[in-house]
Amino acid sequence: MCYYNECKVTRAEFIRLLAIEKELKNLQLNRPAQSGFDYRDWPILVPVEGGKDFEIKNVHWEYIPAFIHDETDLAEARKMNTWLNAKSENLLINDKGKASMYRQGALQGRCLVLSSGFYEWRHIQKIGKKGKPIKATEAIPYRITLKGRPEYFFMAGVSRVWTNQGRGASALTFAIVTTEANDLMKRIHNKKQRMPTILPAALAAEWIQEGLSEKRIKEIASYQLPAEQMEAWTVARDFIKTPDPSKEVAYAEIPPLYE
Repeated sequence: MCYYNECKVTRAEFIRLLAIEKELKNLQLNRPAQSGFDYRDWPILVPVEGGKDFEIKNVHWEYIPAFIHDETDLAEARKMNTWLNAKSENLLINDKGKASMYRQGALQGRCLVLSSGFYEWRHIQKIGKKGKPIKATEAIPYRITLKGRPEYFFMAGVSRVWTNQGRGASALTFAIVTTEANDLMKRIHNKKQRMPTILPAALAAEWIQEGLSEKRIKEIASYQLPAEQMEAWTVARDFIKTPDPSKEVAYAEIPPLYE
């Protein structure tokens, strides 16, 4: 999945998507690493004029469903559920064949999530005292980004406006869309084998256009960025607390990703 994200837009004066670009005015887009479980805002691109233009907004990272009525409901629900990510396979129809809770967002609230890199854990089998593998595993964190290390790239997202009925206040909320892991991510995220749906510019621009068919929505949501366009390296176990979470840290005891 994708619960730890990074956005290090420090030098860019504009965010560009094909022929559209937006000047960065009073937006804090430098997020060295952020946990989704902090339930804070994150920068996303929201389409306007049917996708012919976009706005950059800091939006609550957590797609809050309509059956959550207030912050008390939300606090209780968080003990058992997380809505930080939305599986591409279940955007429109859930596993029970009924309308998905993400359906509204997939049909009417498609957005783009800014990222410079994200973090996932690889589970390595531990070696026992006798030098043989044991059942227990150790989780090693990796930072994953695109080759060339661009300042930003786009993840598919879905959004909806949630209303806190107790306060009578509304706010936009979103989740990152995930898809099946490519070869690199299967080796890193080797338990759940998922990855965010990272979109090249042409697909990113299409994702936020109005009028997409359900078939096309599912196709783009399930897009799997080729492994050869990505790179990854190990980082500190407590990377989120370090001054530079993306700094490479070597672990002598773990096998290479590719033998």
